[in-house]
Amino acid sequence: MKKSMLLLLAGLFSCAAQAAVSGYPVVLVHGFQPDNLQSKPTGAQVSNNGADYWAQYWRDRADERIDWPSQERVADKITSQYVWPKLQQMSRDGTCANGCVFVSHSTGDLVTRYIIDNQALWLQNAGLQPLNIVATFDFAGAGGGVELADLAVNVANGSGLINSAVKLAVSLWLGATPSSSNIGVLNDLRVNTARQLASFPDSRVPRLRFAGAGSDFLGTTGAFLPGEDDGVVASHSSCGAASASSYNSCSRSVAFDGKLTSVSGPSAFMPYHYPMLMSEGYSHNDTIGSSAKDEVTTANNSSAYLNGDNIKFTTYDEKRGWWIFSSRYRVVSNSKRTSMSSLVYQAAN
Repeated sequence: MKKSMLLLLAGLFSCAAQAAVSGYPVVLVHGFQPDNLQSKPTGAQVSNNGADYWAQYWRDRADERIDWPSQERVADKITSQYVWPKLQQMSRDGTCANGCVFVSHSTGDLVTRYIIDNQALWLQNAGLQPLNIVATFDFAGAGGGVELADLAVNVANGSGLINSAVKLAVSLWLGATPSSSNIGVLNDLRVNTARQLASFPDSRVPRLRFAGAGSDFLGTTGAFLPGEDDGVVASHSSCGAASASSYNSCSRSVAFDGKLTSVSGPSAFMPYHYPMLMSEGYSHNDTIGSSAKDEVTTANNSSAYLNGDNIKFTTYDEKRGWWIFSSRYRVVSNSKRTSMSSLVYQAAN
């Protein structure tokens, strides 16, 4: 009897672990890790770094991770040595047989786009079943490129207009001044290069975007980023805009702070990219953290997955200010006390 009960409980816990988001397994794809340029991790250390990257919130809510080292290039060793073996394993295990959701952060957005564009053909050619990816949740997505990466490559190569302000911004972001021998994935993050990498995937997987406009660098890096930014990524990238330009929101009618007003936002987006949550107080790394940093608003409050399921956020509008100086703001319910990642997780379940 005791053995039967233990087996039942084990089965229940197993089902709970696999039903991470709307009943779909979650696959994590982390972002750029600057220290990798110096440490050049391999093997188990790459996996350990990946686990640490997501430790605050998503690690224990996920079923799989695709870990990769930042000293390599996306279409080279990142794919051949780290992404491809993991895709084969997930296909054989049936991880995404009934659908799965990829959760990416920063450069993980670009890596995920490359996966989405190629995984079906790769797996079919290997005699394996393609992954059924029903949606991606992209936090602070760098798939549209990072202007700081352009600056970092210039500093490393000694080219372009380089001054003390540029070097300071780059060193704050990377933690060190880069050299030409250790720029790795920074090459792929240059704005023009990133936007050309798998920019028009055949797959119609919805890319749901979650963006911030805070900064961990007291605005030092933001001086080199167009429009609103999160200290690392400009809004044209985090929102998923079709072109790299100066935007102050992911929406043309809602500001990052939730104010309902006419604002400079994208008029077109990259294929199947849909901005969802925004917040003025969340910096680049805050978006995947466990702490609430500021109120959160919506560029769109709902979106469908590839198979018709959907995610929806509850919002309310409120008047702030006095008399003719008042304005209306849109706020996601409970966002004052709930982290952005938690809001997404709760809405998806």
